[in-house]
Amino acid sequence: MTARQHVKRLAWPAFFMILSLGLVLFHTDLARYFGFSETVSLSLTALAYFASAWLVSRIFAMALDQAASSTRRYPRLLNDIVAALLFLVAFAGTVSLFMGQGAFGALAGSGLILAMLGFAIRNVVADTLSGVALGIEGPFRIGDWVDIDGLARGKVIEIGWRTTRVLTRDSAYLILPNSQIARQRITNYSAPKPQYRAQVTITLDHTLPIGKARKVMLNAMKEARLIQSEPEPDVRVLAYEAGGITYALRYWLNRYDRDIDCRDEVYCLVDDALRRAGGGVPSRRIELLPPQVTHLSRQPDDQSASVPDQPPS
Repeated sequence: MTARQHVKRLAWPAFFMILSLGLVLFHTDLARYFGFSETVSLSLTALAYFASAWLVSRIFAMALDQAASSTRRYPRLLNDIVAALLFLVAFAGTVSLFMGQGAFGALAGSGLILAMLGFAIRNVVADTLSGVALGIEGPFRIGDWVDIDGLARGKVIEIGWRTTRVLTRDSAYLILPNSQIARQRITNYSAPKPQYRAQVTITLDHTLPIGKARKVMLNAMKEARLIQSEPEPDVRVLAYEAGGITYALRYWLNRYDRDIDCRDEVYCLVDDALRRAGGGVPSRRIELLPPQVTHLSRQPDDQSASVPDQPPS
């Protein structure tokens, strides 16, 4: 923002503040000539309060604009909260004037009311302050693909006062309280760059040598069209166990919304390449056993339930 724009933003608040302060300082002389009542004098003082709050809020907004970098800007929410607090103080001072108290007395008297109000809306306050913290730290911005552990996974489309709105890959619209997001682990797939590495795991028989398996699967991944060719994909051995050899097929993506399609393409290409190379299917097979039917055993007729001998009559 240029210096001329800054001057325009401060012009009207500064004008009203100077005007109101001048009227307050010379209200005695003005009342003598124009016959101002006490109510008018109090109104001029209230105008000075609100003009001061307006000017200070504009100065604070300008300071945030100057301190923000080109890539990470401070949230507008922070400026709105500071402005709301300043106007709240001005309002409390105005009420105190018309109730016959001083400005400091009004602030002290309104402390209990503010405490009770804060307790009643503590959840709203927690969500709002969490939104401010998220905006200042900047773990994600609008348009980023994020994974909020235990809550949601999708694209951030709006960051508000109390909530953050996320659109999942299934077009589900989620509205999440900021206080819950602040307590969770956040994975941002779009920052600092949209490029990230994903992997899939496959377990094969010991009959297929590691060198051959690695070569077959790597050549298959290079035929994929959705993953990046640079950096190149690779294959790593994760485990060598009795049940088979587990491989990690790692590749790079530049769009998180293609994650499922890329995984599907890699699995299909690798499966086809392994079958053509004679590597077969993964080692862990499932045997379908015929159902076992348990019959109730019947005793032979000659071994039927015996009746104890009756005593002789």
